[in-house]
Amino acid sequence: MPIVVGHRGASAFRPEHTLLSYEVAIQLGADYIEPDLVSTKDHVLVSRHENELSATTDIADHPEFAARRTAKTINGGRTTGWFTEDFTLAELRTLRARERFPRRRPASAAYDGKAQIPTLEEIVQLAQKHGVGIYPEIKYPSYFASIGLPIEGPLLETLRRYGWDDACDPVFIQSFETGNLKQLRSATRLRLIQLIGAGSGTPYDLLQSGDPLTCDDLITPAGLRQIATYAAGIGVTTTRVVPVGPDGRLGAPTSLVQDAHQQGLQVHVATIRDENASLPANYRRGDPARPAYSRAAGDVAGWLARLYGLQVDGVLADNPGAARAVRDRLIAGG
Repeated sequence: MPIVVGHRGASAFRPEHTLLSYEVAIQLGADYIEPDLVSTKDHVLVSRHENELSATTDIADHPEFAARRTAKTINGGRTTGWFTEDFTLAELRTLRARERFPRRRPASAAYDGKAQIPTLEEIVQLAQKHGVGIYPEIKYPSYFASIGLPIEGPLLETLRRYGWDDACDPVFIQSFETGNLKQLRSATRLRLIQLIGAGSGTPYDLLQSGDPLTCDDLITPAGLRQIATYAAGIGVTTTRVVPVGPDGRLGAPTSLVQDAHQQGLQVHVATIRDENASLPANYRRGDPARPAYSRAAGDVAGWLARLYGLQVDGVLADNPGAARAVRDRLIAGG
């Protein structure tokens, strides 16, 4: 049975990576909730999609932190803003979360200012209280290791403290880099997911070491065999499973799901969103000439049914309720 992962919680309905968002995901039937993990200055793991804070918090409205706005090079890209690693947890607690896409998701933006940045420990406690799993992503592992704030050790320590350290436990640890997952394989029995980008680039740790292996190489049979030596599965964009043509419509499915299954790997796909702007043209609904067309809901149920029909093992959805409903209907034979 494919798993349903609440992507950044239920980020279609509440500001992402907040306890509010995770709670709604659980209410909607998610099997797992997904925190993206970054570190604070005092080495506490918190959940943000990136370590720069201005896109999803009110930090720009805090004059006491104005002087900490800076520019950094992270994974080869230059970013200006405020960064989690420059703030203690106590300082981050003074911030409030905001919706990343307020125009697209005004109902979620109505919850701006109502939630803090959660810690990993709080997320684990919430998950265990409700009997669901967690699906953490280690963000920028090489970068955080380079500044003396590695994510992996505190992550494993926290999970072990709450009794999660076995392959049968409801945890998947994901990363776009390869080296940290290989190191984790010798440190834990928890299941690991190798994330693979949509483009033909090279994972950042391999790029830094001069390894020419690309993301396209990783999805070949040889690449999948290598991944199977340390990971339980792969996390890919939906276009890796069923490409989209220049007209936005779906093409023929690739062999990736079958190739991965032959190596004993699960295949989890991301990201499923309700809005027309995020759906293949086959599943968009309404009049494209209308101003609100791009943020109007399309036939996400049809898109999910298509993906489940391709035998994927899990979906990461901003609306986990839709993913759960379609899965349950298909299992029931509907």
